[in-house]
Amino acid sequence: MVRPESPAKTLCLEAGMLLRRTWTLRRRYCTAPLLLIGIAACLLYQMLMVDRTPYKTDGPSPQERNRSGINLLDPEKLVSALDAFQDDKVSSKHRMGVAILLTGQLVPTATEVQLYQRVLQQHSYWVDQARYAETSSAVRQDKKDGSGWNLLVCLRGSERGCLRKISFSSLHANQRVNIIPALVEAFSEVGGVCRFQTDRRLAGLNIPIIPSACTEEGPKLKSNSLTGPDWHPSIHPQLSSANQHAVAMVNVYVLVSSVRPLSAFLHHTGLVRSRGDRYSRVSELQLFFLERLGAADSRQALAQMRRVVSDVLLAATLTNVGSSRHSCKLCFQWLTFTLSFNASLSAVVVKVQTDLDFQGLRDQGFDGQIRKEFILEDGLHFLFETHRMQENALQLVEPVQADLRQQYGGCEWTNSLCLPPDDLMLLIQFQHQLKRTGPFEVLHPLQASSASSPLHLLHLHRLQLQENSGKESEMFSLFQRLLKYHQKAMMQSTESPKSSAGLGSGQDSQDPSGGEGRCVDPHLRQLYTDPPLVLSPQFDPWVKEYRAEVPFDMVMVRVRPEPVSQFCHVHLDEQRGPRIVNYPVGLGNSRINILVLDESEAEPVVMTIYTLHIFRENRPSLPMFADYVMCGFVQDCGLVVRPDQPCGLEPLRGVRSSGESQAADRPTCSSGDMPGRWVVPCLSCSDNRTCDWREVAWRPDSCYHPVLDQPQLQQCMMDRKVLFLGDSTNRGMMYYLMERVNGTLQDWDKAHDTVLYHDLNRGHTPFSYSYYPQFWLEPSRRPTFHRALEQLIQRSRPLVNSPHTVLVVGGVQWLNTNHIRTVQQVLERENLQDIMVVVKSLGMGFHLAVDGIRSLSLARVQELDHVNRDVLTEAKHAGYEVVDTFSITMGRYKEYLQGRCACHYHEVAKPAFSAPQHSVLQILRKDGDSGSRSGTGTGDHPDLQDPRWTPSNTTYHVRGPVNQVYSQILLSRLCARHRGNRTTRHS
Repeated sequence: MVRPESPAKTLCLEAGMLLRRTWTLRRRYCTAPLLLIGIAACLLYQMLMVDRTPYKTDGPSPQERNRSGINLLDPEKLVSALDAFQDDKVSSKHRMGVAILLTGQLVPTATEVQLYQRVLQQHSYWVDQARYAETSSAVRQDKKDGSGWNLLVCLRGSERGCLRKISFSSLHANQRVNIIPALVEAFSEVGGVCRFQTDRRLAGLNIPIIPSACTEEGPKLKSNSLTGPDWHPSIHPQLSSANQHAVAMVNVYVLVSSVRPLSAFLHHTGLVRSRGDRYSRVSELQLFFLERLGAADSRQALAQMRRVVSDVLLAATLTNVGSSRHSCKLCFQWLTFTLSFNASLSAVVVKVQTDLDFQGLRDQGFDGQIRKEFILEDGLHFLFETHRMQENALQLVEPVQADLRQQYGGCEWTNSLCLPPDDLMLLIQFQHQLKRTGPFEVLHPLQASSASSPLHLLHLHRLQLQENSGKESEMFSLFQRLLKYHQKAMMQSTESPKSSAGLGSGQDSQDPSGGEGRCVDPHLRQLYTDPPLVLSPQFDPWVKEYRAEVPFDMVMVRVRPEPVSQFCHVHLDEQRGPRIVNYPVGLGNSRINILVLDESEAEPVVMTIYTLHIFRENRPSLPMFADYVMCGFVQDCGLVVRPDQPCGLEPLRGVRSSGESQAADRPTCSSGDMPGRWVVPCLSCSDNRTCDWREVAWRPDSCYHPVLDQPQLQQCMMDRKVLFLGDSTNRGMMYYLMERVNGTLQDWDKAHDTVLYHDLNRGHTPFSYSYYPQFWLEPSRRPTFHRALEQLIQRSRPLVNSPHTVLVVGGVQWLNTNHIRTVQQVLERENLQDIMVVVKSLGMGFHLAVDGIRSLSLARVQELDHVNRDVLTEAKHAGYEVVDTFSITMGRYKEYLQGRCACHYHEVAKPAFSAPQHSVLQILRKDGDSGSRSGTGTGDHPDLQDPRWTPSNTTYHVRGPVNQVYSQILLSRLCARHRGNRTTRHS
């Protein structure tokens, strides 16, 4: 008597025939791993003969087990079968997935867009970008067989279009979207209440969420109390703890990877704020509760937090079970739950958002975006590590099922079921996620022992309903068995438990490369800037040099590089430099070096250097037209240093619009601090964008500063010795004078000690310079101003006690009246009281909030203006010459060049052209023609070029129009007694 074959056996026989046919072509078309996977697929389908009877929490009866042939599933065999699809060699012609990235409100260069593109490419996706679903040709021309695209990512601003254009119920088994409509709908607002809370099926259930949690603004929380407005103390029992005063707000981040059945994972990182804290901070949740409550109560608080979030999430999904629009098995959704803990640590959800939200951080725009991308990257790897395995399974399963449909009209038999492809792919994903949780932990499904709340009992009851046809209950049973298997394996494991990586890529506490804490992967995962810079080329961890251009008004950029490995350390500009920095961006080129170091040894080792070049444009300028007016300004309205004076452009009275100078009617300035203003031709003084800023010039109000041509200048400086004592701003003036007097600048450096120059003006005009103050030394080791001046005098001897010896003293902001008196005392003691002394006053700088250096408030800057006036008064009272650099830099404080202090208005570099850019004061020739040049354009007017300035005799050039102005005034004061009747320049 022939015994009839069981359906499972028939299935395997049919699958075996397919495999035998494949074996005959193995040498030409397939590999051994493919055959192994085929055998695994056969075993998997034999095991997936799941009982179709209504779900019961106690499992099937003995009679039912006998009918089904297989006792639901053996978890070990199921895990082995699912893991078989992990072999990357299954398909020699692996298909690339197609991902559509809808950027919405984000620009293509945004770091979040780059993150998605980089990670998806790592997981074998080809990425196509568009702004919205309505404008994406790939979305509009979607093929019903799923070959058009595999993944659709809808970023900020594109979600509504995705919900309108995508038919979620018609998606193919291998298609997924980063939106679950069921959850978006459930957590939407209806009359100030979460939509799911209005469902009658939840009536009488005590759901731990306040009614207004789904409103856009969220609950109105009191500033002195972190508890929400609606409290339900009976929701959870009070903790048996002495720490009853602890009150906190906690943001937890949940990744829902499927709805039917529900699977959700909690990220180990949260946003926490305790009572008394003004801002939230990012912390590992377990560590936060452990520090606040101790070991015992922290475990209870974490369990309660999980239960609250799980209950709310389960309540939201229970009200959407009847909607066919929510049948996308592989769609996923990020959620942010904000929980409030009262004094007894009873928790309630006060806000739910369908995105990752970091509101509450001190800098939620910049820092919040970085934290968001850390968690996003964790989630993307967590979701898409199974992409190849799922594609492998799909390629194997679909032909087998097609053959079964042809032979038997389907793959379902009485009391048994073979899983459809989307369920199989979901099982593969869930199995892999349980095996490699990384920085995530399972939030749902709960263990059977924990699923005792009314909501979970309601959920189990729904699974028994006839309308579910047993499918969801069977998948839920498989999920629970997989979870139980992995939890049991974890408990039996003798390995040390993994610690959460918190922010980052979910790495273990030890280096996965075996480096034991060493920096073995010295690369950056991303280079963050605020405001966001458009890098060229686009950031890539393997590219080490980048360039970016920024507009004139961007005076500062925040730079924060993030390394790939948590064992690598990043510093900016130097080995002990800051990790995050607000960097002032000077006009022209600025360079930022990013050092990736290994600090595992006593002496840090630089492993990699990235370089960021930032080019800041000059002020936007229109060419000067015939119909223009002359405008003047004392100070910029962006920094009002003198409240009693106007700011911004004003029409100049007494200056004709033709640009002809009135200098012939003005006397020579008797001092270097005569009041003045910047003048510029504009089409309208009410709009600075209509000005020709290449023609801006400094103009004293009632006089002019004559400037000699170079032969007169060399004669003026003949046999004079010039001593400079001050900081880098003083040094910038010195180099400009050296270039003007000598005709060339053959040598220069950023001297921070004493240097002597003997070969200027054919050896007839020696210069000496000494840096003060030496701020980098310990206060006890710094030379005093008195000592620094004495040393400079001794190094510069022999000196004559006459105006042929010149001392130029000054700096950016350290000079005060005491220094003037010290100069008098030292010179009298050294018998040099008759030499010429020029005091360079204070200057603008340190007005930006730069990390690592002092930053001046507006009130402090205004105070400096008063100090500057006192210095000028004291210097003139002592009979010294002065140059008021503060008034000159005040109006153009944004036009500093490279340097963290934002105080350098000069730069020494090899010139792109050789013409001198020193004609920044208005010009008057004997024939009465006038004009001006600022030195910020592409070149000087041919009539103003000196034939001595040629490429052959110029090595370096001092650039910077603001520095040139006050340096010209210094030369004017030095040569006041040496002017002849030659052509002069003046303002």
